[in-house]
Amino acid sequence: MDSIIAWVLEHLDYWVITLFMAIESSFIPFPSEVIVPPAAWLAAVSDDLNIVWVVVFATIGADIGALINYYLALWLGRPFVYRFASSRLGHMCLLDEEKVQNAETFFRKHGVVSTLVGRLIPAVRQLISIPAGLAQMGVGKFLLYTTIGAGMWNIVLAAIGYSLSRVPGMESKEAVVAKAGEYSHIIGYGLMAIVAFVIAILVYKASKAPKK
Repeated sequence: MDSIIAWVLEHLDYWVITLFMAIESSFIPFPSEVIVPPAAWLAAVSDDLNIVWVVVFATIGADIGALINYYLALWLGRPFVYRFASSRLGHMCLLDEEKVQNAETFFRKHGVVSTLVGRLIPAVRQLISIPAGLAQMGVGKFLLYTTIGAGMWNIVLAAIGYSLSRVPGMESKEAVVAKAGEYSHIIGYGLMAIVAFVIAILVYKASKAPKK
């Protein structure tokens, strides 16, 4: 993995951003903190990249990876997905039956909007497209919510990378990756708390609404 990360940082451009964000958004484990923050940092300190296009291409890549998961789940079905998650290859991809089950539970509890908010939540982000495919969610709606959710998360990551360009000692992409990993986890769990709070309010209001 270290050699792949080193190659990504050495060859960081829009094609690499798109490809590896597609990988990150699929069932193959790869951290988005290695891609978007250093690309945004590079956009801040040089003319090699543009911050807006970093977010755009990162989101396109995330959509591609999410569609891979969506269609694999749609075409292959639940038994195959759970067999793969329980297999040795699935474990090599950091998948297991419990993770897929958690993603399905989250999807059932929050409906189609989970494909948006799920993109902001650690441990659910990469897997939420699987239950969407299993539930045969409309691809247009799936892609819309995925784009919004992935775009929001990529903006957060890009903001981290861009702001680190003004921090003393952040003079290399490797230093940015290390620091961005710390910040993104804190922000990710903060977003999870906000999402949980908003959902609780919506559920409370729905329970208090007059029955028709």
